Amino acid sequence: MIYLELFLSFFQIGLFSFGGGYAALPLIEQELIHAQGWITNQQFIDILTLSEMTPGPIAINAATFSGNQIAGIAGGIIATIGVTLPSVIIVQILAYFYFKYQNLTIVQGVVQGLRPAVVALIASAGLTIFLTAMFGHSDWPVDIANINLVSIVFFSVAIFLMRKYKASPIQVMLITGVAGGIIYSFI
Repeated sequence: MIYLELFLSFFQIGLFSFGGGYAALPLIEQELIHAQGWITNQQFIDILTLSEMTPGPIAINAATFSGNQIAGIAGGIIATIGVTLPSVIIVQILAYFYFKYQNLTIVQGVVQGLRPAVVALIASAGLTIFLTAMFGHSDWPVDIANINLVSIVFFSVAIFLMRKYKASPIQVMLITGVAGGIIYSFI
């Protein structure tokens, strides 16, 4: 029964994840943590960290890792199929109609209208990750006394390296990962 629930949950996530992988993160969070209660907030952040670090689209990686966490290897496979199947179906249908009607004003209006919503979904996911990394939870109001100073330093160094020196995200992940392994093993 868990496999059917996993498939349906991730099918629903895949069906409503407009705007790419980062736009799917709030939907994954809502479904897995709040609606189903399958994983904790900390497990979700760990899954996101692994999903970002591994090659491939973040939503598919998150589905695979989440499904594996919840129901083993078969769960990972089923969650991955569930999250990708709606895209395959929808893209085939939309491609047909888009190429047939791409010059219509209404089609261009729909595309323009979706852009701000996608940005909002991505910003929401980023804010959740930021709050959890810095304060240990994603709920407002945040308690300044619970700030993780090491995370603030890592965040600041990462932003500085990427903005000032144009360091690649891979270099930044390697640097902060090694530093985190060293520092957190002593804390």
